[in-house]
Amino acid sequence: MKHIITIIVLTALLLSCTSEKEQNPFQISKQNIGLLTDSTQVKDLEFVFAKDSIVKPSAKGDKFSAQNNDIDIYSSEGEKLLSLSPRKPLDSTSVIGSVRIFSEHYKTDKNISTLSTFKEINEAYKISSISNLINSIVISVNEINASFTIDKKELPANLRFDMTLNIESVQIPDTAKIKYFIIHW
Repeated sequence: MKHIITIIVLTALLLSCTSEKEQNPFQISKQNIGLLTDSTQVKDLEFVFAKDSIVKPSAKGDKFSAQNNDIDIYSSEGEKLLSLSPRKPLDSTSVIGSVRIFSEHYKTDKNISTLSTFKEINEAYKISSISNLINSIVISVNEINASFTIDKKELPANLRFDMTLNIESVQIPDTAKIKYFIIHW
């Protein structure tokens, strides 16, 4: 009888191990981007991006370093993939506060990437707000804690120069391309 119970337990363990899905290193969701999660600390980035190059800010305290605490991630081929902003500058125990996505390889669960258009975002997610900035507009999607930046050059001329305008979804061309997007944690 003990052997049967042991066999059943071992079989259940083996099945649970083989049915686990391997994490896609380019999958974006609300709490993670590949192996990077909303609780990953700066000191753990070497493990998360073991095959990539990590460029950290200088700790020298010069004016540029103090203003730019972003950590850039490059592929082994030299392509800029991500820019990570820690919550606390130059602190190895800090978690990441936001991630700017540059590479088209990274995609949300609904297949949105830097190659997507406004129409694709609008069809995939409920738009929470649209911010009108100097040279761009920012489309916020609370469902995945994301903000998509679109250059104003993608907009009709009458919407490009007046920052006081409240831009609505219907005014943005379906073909407007994403410049980049950010996941906020």
